[in-house]
Amino acid sequence: MKNGQLKAAYNLQMSSSNQFITHYSIHPNPGDTLTLKPHLEGIKKYYHLSPDQLTADAGYGSEENYTFFEDQNIEGFVKYNYFDQESKPSFEKKRPFHPNSLHYMTQEDAYICPMGQKMNFIGQTIRKTSSGFEQRISKYQAQNCQGCPLRPKCHKSQHNRIIQINHTLNSLKKKARDKLTSEQGIQKRKNRVQEIEPVFGILKQNHGFRRLTLRGKGKVEVEVGLHALAHNIRKCAAILNNKPPQEPLFPFVNQVATKQIDRTDNFSKLG
Repeated sequence: MKNGQLKAAYNLQMSSSNQFITHYSIHPNPGDTLTLKPHLEGIKKYYHLSPDQLTADAGYGSEENYTFFEDQNIEGFVKYNYFDQESKPSFEKKRPFHPNSLHYMTQEDAYICPMGQKMNFIGQTIRKTSSGFEQRISKYQAQNCQGCPLRPKCHKSQHNRIIQINHTLNSLKKKARDKLTSEQGIQKRKNRVQEIEPVFGILKQNHGFRRLTLRGKGKVEVEVGLHALAHNIRKCAAILNNKPPQEPLFPFVNQVATKQIDRTDNFSKLG
C-alpha cells in the first residue's frame, strides 16, 4: 500500500467464550458482512450445534444476516451502520431530507416530503447483493418539485424526487435496535468489548502475530490454528496458576473436554 503497510490477504474471523478461542475461519473477502454465515456453518460442522445468541459489531449488520438469524432461531445482538449515530438526539436534525427521516403513512403507503407534499408508491425493484441475496426496494415519487424552495437541499435530480426504501431492512433494523437498547442488549454490547477484543490484542500486540508466514488457505488455517491453540494453553496455564489446587479448572475448559460448549458466542474481526 502507498503508506508502506502490507495489504491483508485474509479476513480472520474468531468466536470466543470467556476469552478462549472456540472457533476461527479464514475468508478472502475484506468485508465482514459475508463472513458471518460461513463462520457459523463452521461452528455447526465442528460442534454440531449453533449458538442461541450472538453478539457482533456493526460490520455484520445486514438484511441478509438479520434474516439468517430469524431463519436459524438465533437471537442476534448485532449493530448496523449508523446505530451509534442514531443514539444521539441531534442525528435526525442533521439529515432532514434523508428518506428515513421522512414521515411514512402506512395505510396509504406514501411518504410526506419536507414541504408536506405526498410521495406516492410507483413500483418495486429487486436488487441482488454480491452473495446473490435478493432485496426488495420500493420506490416513491413526489408529485411536483418545480419551484420548491427546498429543492436545492432536498435533491439534485432534474425531475421530481424519487426515493428508494427497503421496508424489510428497516423493520429488521428496528428489531435490532430494540434488542440492542434493552437492558440485556446493553450488557451484551459491554461484554463484547471485554470478550473478543482482548483476544486479538493479545495475539497481535503481546505475541506479535501481525503477519502470516505461510501461503494458501489450507496452510494459513493451520498457522492460525497453532496460534489459537497456544493462546488457549496460555489462558489455561494462567488460570491454573491463579487458582488453589482444590478448585476445579475454569468451567469452560471442562465444557470443552465434555463437548458441552457454551452456546452463547461472541464474534468480531481481526482489525
